[in-house]
Amino acid sequence: MAAYILALDQGTTSSRAIVFDRSGRIVSMAQREFTQHFPRPGWVEHDPVEIWDTQLATAVEAVGRAGLTAADIDAVGITNQRETTVVWDRETGRPLHPAIVWQDRRTSAYCDQLRARGHAAMIRERTGLVVDAYFSATKLKWVLDNVPEARQRAEAGRVAFGTVDSWLLWNLTRGAVHATDVTNASRTMLFDIHTLQWDGELLRLFDIPASVLPEVRPSSGVFGHATALFPGHPLPVAGIAGDQQSALFGQMCTEPGMVKNTYGTGCFMLMNTGHTPVASSNNLLTTVAWQIGCETHYALEGSVFIGGAVVQWLRDGLGIIQRSGDVEALARSVPSSDGVCVVPAFAGLGAPHWNADARGTIVGLTRGSGSGQIARAALESIAFQTQEVLLAMELDSSIPIRELRVDGGATANDLLMQFQSDILAVDVIRPAVTETTAQGAAYLAGLATGFWSGTAEIARQWQPEKVFRSAMDADHRIERLEGWQRAVRAAKAWAEPARN
Repeated sequence: MAAYILALDQGTTSSRAIVFDRSGRIVSMAQREFTQHFPRPGWVEHDPVEIWDTQLATAVEAVGRAGLTAADIDAVGITNQRETTVVWDRETGRPLHPAIVWQDRRTSAYCDQLRARGHAAMIRERTGLVVDAYFSATKLKWVLDNVPEARQRAEAGRVAFGTVDSWLLWNLTRGAVHATDVTNASRTMLFDIHTLQWDGELLRLFDIPASVLPEVRPSSGVFGHATALFPGHPLPVAGIAGDQQSALFGQMCTEPGMVKNTYGTGCFMLMNTGHTPVASSNNLLTTVAWQIGCETHYALEGSVFIGGAVVQWLRDGLGIIQRSGDVEALARSVPSSDGVCVVPAFAGLGAPHWNADARGTIVGLTRGSGSGQIARAALESIAFQTQEVLLAMELDSSIPIRELRVDGGATANDLLMQFQSDILAVDVIRPAVTETTAQGAAYLAGLATGFWSGTAEIARQWQPEKVFRSAMDADHRIERLEGWQRAVRAAKAWAEPARN
């Protein structure tokens, strides 16, 4: 009997494959980076063929490293960078244009036009998203409008669009399946998250033929069989979810009010809000968390632009540490930040501010301030920004937060995790398996094939590695939060015109 699940974790800078056993533990892993292309300022592209080649290579490598064969693999799950747009020819399978990455800003001016024409409220009500170049719809429209013959071929039914999951699924099944799941569809700005269907009015607004769209299916279910991985051994592709939703599921945040935060270059926080989408009044996104069978879960999402990247700035910009891992020791070299506050608004402020004009600011400096205080304040800025998003989620959902489950590279920093707990006044829980994004895709696939009996069995496997409990008194917490809020006001004020 096959005893393992293969998860394909296709990210923004690398493709990875991880083999999980029945207890949810990692058996083997393989990873390959791929090229980032920046053809013009604000443009970010990937080669879809390179994405496929690196993902295929890591899948074969991970299975081989574990000493396994295709017969040992029960199913394949996919998780992926979201919003990145791939358009290809249905007959040849060749991309019409490089993939336009979620970071790409070439359609920003068009988004400004949509807002000026009064479409933002309708788009937000139906899709849960703000009008932004981040999402797939405007990228797809750009390809159809700017690639020679793309629109004519699309109207003739020859063109396929997909986010990266659909591109991988197409190639895994050798063109037999053109589909996506509800989580990735919900990030396109073309999908009604209430009816769980492509929206005809939005397709007309963006002038997109319905024939290019993939079929939308639940996140857990057999999408098709991968005949391109191991010749002669087709494997069911049985789970798909966008990376942040997959991490939410991998963290087993299956009940309303459960929250996870991923600490990477930025931070992505998602809260399970249950079976009903919650409209945000605090600049958060409403998105589909997953669908299993006929049961759909929704989530609120907030993003922090600069999380772990502030540590890279300490290393590369200021040169006060040699390696990112040195920041904890430097921060611990002083008992506190001594009133120093760093607001890392290097690219503006994300949720809940959405202020593109704010700029990075250090306040509270004295003659006694040194690298230790700045390092400690930089780490604390990650926790303060997370607190703002969590507070917005509580206000939107009216659900009090009991705990925060965390994953990502920065969670290895115990000082940061303890301060995060202190400033939130809730438990912060670091799991034993921190590859929760790939783990979520594995779980969704294994549920579809009966590898796991249900979420209750999986939830019993989830184990904390360490729990950080708040040790800060309420008065001190309020004082620190008020100091952060003053610093944020200063970062915003810097971008305001001078007053005489």
